Amino acid sequence: MAASKTDRQKSSRGPIIVSRHGRPALDRAAGPRLDWREYRDWWDQYEAGSLAPGQLVPDNLREAVADADIILSSTAPRAIETARMASDREPETDEVFCEAPLPPPRFKNRKYLPKTWNVIARTAWLYGHSLDGESNRQARERAREAASRLHEAAADGKVYLAAHGWFNRMLRPAMARLGWVCVRDGGDKYWSYRIYEYRGKS
Repeated sequence: MAASKTDRQKSSRGPIIVSRHGRPALDRAAGPRLDWREYRDWWDQYEAGSLAPGQLVPDNLREAVADADIILSSTAPRAIETARMASDREPETDEVFCEAPLPPPRFKNRKYLPKTWNVIARTAWLYGHSLDGESNRQARERAREAASRLHEAAADGKVYLAAHGWFNRMLRPAMARLGWVCVRDGGDKYWSYRIYEYRGKS
């Protein structure tokens, strides 16, 4: 359960709620099968795309962020729309919260569904493949920068961030290093969220 307003007044920072965006309009399970170049184009479309229509914000997320003082999101349309829908407010956007990239290996004569490419690309990325984009090491550095951004924002009250599945996972150790404890872990599905409370550095 989220901390009450009275409880928050006793705390020096936060809390911080970090959610994944809602279900995107572009379906990663849909065909056709793509080669690595086509998948890279597909990912660009996914990044620029909106949420699928007809979704409702889960009641527990809406209730959790109803009294947030600061609303943040990545610059991806799906995250911005999620923040708007959950909070009924316009978020402050920042590229530091964007998803970690999914660079496909340059496999010849191989075609897969986007959902399969997602797994292949993430695995390759974790082992050092970055194509021409951000590396795993650089993304971890960005996660530390993002955690610092959240830490600073939380000095002014309760924070809600709408961001992305993998990057939200990368935030967890960075938040812990700054003294934040995850008191509710809702996982990584669409609309899921985590709540962090500040306990101070050990």
